[in-house]
Amino acid sequence: MNDFELIAKYKSFLHHYTLEQLRYIPEPGVWSMGQLYDHLIVVAHEYLDSVEACAKVEGEQEQGKTEFGERLFNNGGFPPIKIKLPPELDAPPDNEKLTEDIVRELDRLSERMKQIGMKADEINPNKKVEHGGFGWLNAQEWLALVGMHFRHHLRQKEELDQKLKIRRSIE
Repeated sequence: MNDFELIAKYKSFLHHYTLEQLRYIPEPGVWSMGQLYDHLIVVAHEYLDSVEACAKVEGEQEQGKTEFGERLFNNGGFPPIKIKLPPELDAPPDNEKLTEDIVRELDRLSERMKQIGMKADEINPNKKVEHGGFGWLNAQEWLALVGMHFRHHLRQKEELDQKLKIRRSIE
């Protein structure tokens, strides 16, 4: 499944949740489904911003990826682990959006990905921007991160679905 199909699949999942389910936080420190979606969208736009930043880099960057970044790209995705961000990067995502807002944002994200994707292959692969955990990435790698990140969070989505299923059976 390509990145656009994956985003469309996430979009179709949204119609299975009531607003209450979308905003339900199952326990302290665990995101709601709405927060998961917000996180995916916000981070995807950050990655796309970095694609655009690569096009503006002066000169070429010789530095490469970190060890974790090398593993990530060699494996084609994130490992099946929970990744804890440092506190300064771990603010809780928005939990107030309506389903329609999230659908619109996913549509905008897909459109932006198409526009940027058409340009990314033309950007010199030696023009890179640094990622705090993965090292120096080029435009094509930043773009690939969007899909990798959405795939990585499918596990979290399944866990949240289970928590919602258990909650529904108790009510």
